[in-house]
Amino acid sequence: MGKATGFMEYERLERGYRPVEERVKSYDEFTGTLDDDELSRQGARCMDCGIPFCHTGCPVDNIIPEWNDLVYKGHWRRALEVLHSTNNFPEFTGRICPAPCEASCTLNITDEPVTIKTIECAIVDRGWEEGWIEPQVPASSTGKRVAIVGSGPAGMACAQQLARSGHKVVVFEKNNKVGGLLRYGIPDFKMSRHLIDRRMAQMQSEGVDFRPNSHVGVNVEVEKLLRDFDAVALTGGAEEPRDLNVPGRELGGIYFAMRYLTQQNRRVSGERIADDLEIMATGKHVIVIGGGDTGSDCIGTANRQGAASITQIEIMPEPPKKENKGLSWPDWPMKLYTSPSHEEGCDRDWSITTKAFEGRDGHVTRLKGVGLDWLDGKITEVAGSEFDLPADLVLLAMGFVNPVHEGMLDGLGVSYDDRGNVAADTENYHTSIDKVFAAGDMRRGQSLVVWAIREGRQCARAIDEYLMGETNLPR
Repeated sequence: MGKATGFMEYERLERGYRPVEERVKSYDEFTGTLDDDELSRQGARCMDCGIPFCHTGCPVDNIIPEWNDLVYKGHWRRALEVLHSTNNFPEFTGRICPAPCEASCTLNITDEPVTIKTIECAIVDRGWEEGWIEPQVPASSTGKRVAIVGSGPAGMACAQQLARSGHKVVVFEKNNKVGGLLRYGIPDFKMSRHLIDRRMAQMQSEGVDFRPNSHVGVNVEVEKLLRDFDAVALTGGAEEPRDLNVPGRELGGIYFAMRYLTQQNRRVSGERIADDLEIMATGKHVIVIGGGDTGSDCIGTANRQGAASITQIEIMPEPPKKENKGLSWPDWPMKLYTSPSHEEGCDRDWSITTKAFEGRDGHVTRLKGVGLDWLDGKITEVAGSEFDLPADLVLLAMGFVNPVHEGMLDGLGVSYDDRGNVAADTENYHTSIDKVFAAGDMRRGQSLVVWAIREGRQCARAIDEYLMGETNLPR
């Protein structure tokens, strides 16, 4: 794969970013690109390592060495075919996936993995520019009807695979537009919304029927799905946020992060904000509780809104700046990650827990916290470490516990696993209800876009086999 000595001849080079002072003035994507010659050199760095550990890191089973080699040799269209053979939406993953494949790359042992994510994104962007990506309309119809509930990456992947197999697919989406958290949870500066619209148009040409403003269990009867469709796929995500039950939680100005992010995404797209209260960080002291990607997205958004200050606190200890490769590789390492949003400006602190919120006239003004000591798996508060932080806006970005049960799921009567997710295995994705399947975050819990696409594809295979008795769809 690649050039035999390429990894010794060429240094790793990643896409750059527009300067901070420029990018915080807009919600446009700010990631740069590499030219074809440089991409060829980066592809050449993919060494003939014998066992491509990048495959163990990639949930969608991307055939990474092959398309790295094809880019190195300039065979871009063939590289696109190989890429699409495992991944329906590489323009999504090439922008927002954290790239566990690069963590598993053999060259990451020396901290210089192949720029897999950059090459992946370049391949698919080139495909759209050249007009190589066209609808794949099935030659015939099976006459079977499948309902997909939720139009995030799992639902879109499942729908596309089934439509290409000749089934009539209808996607029900509760929001005004298609995309799920890709559209309403990921900020525009990380992924432009035209990418979703472009894929949606392709899928419509392939026969997928998208029905926005269709909230199953609210304005669409659950019984209708069971009555009108031969199979149903539940791909609605895990949207029940983890709360913080401390004194003062009821004060105004304390919100779940996704409510805040969704508002801004609607604002950018010109949609009406269907909320009684508009949440803005302009001129405010912002506290983000939670150290993951959602918290980082809140930081980037608050910077663009002109926050007076931003502080991110995390209950876990600060990870090491460099992982122990002997213990972690080729798995995803525990180490400190600094996102472009962090680089745009914020204070970060670890081993912190919130004790209470204080306020005035019903609105939060301060967060009261204390430092923690993590020793032998036990957590204790550090005596004398109590502190206060000014807080005009507090965003809870502590993850999600499970899908929302009320409405559709309880109406269907599906069984739940011990974490509250819809119970279904990864062999047939079948729930406890006949002809009802589940995939993505609704089945596995909060996870990555690559896991959602993988499960959507595998669920489509299971449904196709259920309907037809056999299937040619890949797992």
